[in-house]
Amino acid sequence: MAGPLRRFPWLGNVLLYGGLFAAGDAAQRRWRGQPPDWAQTRRVALVALAFHGNFSYVWLRALERALPGRRPPAVLGKVLCDQLLGAPVAVLAFYTGMSILQKKEDIFSDCRKKFWNTYKTGLMYWPFVQINLTSFQWLKQQ
Repeated sequence: MAGPLRRFPWLGNVLLYGGLFAAGDAAQRRWRGQPPDWAQTRRVALVALAFHGNFSYVWLRALERALPGRRPPAVLGKVLCDQLLGAPVAVLAFYTGMSILQKKEDIFSDCRKKFWNTYKTGLMYWPFVQINLTSFQWLKQQ
């Protein structure tokens, strides 16, 4: 598998997202004491494989081209752009994609109900992860 992943780096990203999303869905059900719902886990994985892995690969490469490097101003710019533009697209795509796969009549209902809470929760976590990981790499290079 190393050969195809080197030739097609986006493939590793797509597979990673599919696996992480599926594992997260299954773990959440287990921690809540609910029985597995493999159909739901497959839908989550499919949304991640079809959209999120590809989107994140293209989006993060575009951010790196627009704001190259790991110096603090570039990192802060990338995090700000990601949280203001990329995160809302990802959240909307997830809830819309899931609603389509669940054959819901109103595919935007979950977006209306869950978007702001999901987005705000992400804002409390992801910027700190992004800044810490990138800052550590920048300091290591010094």
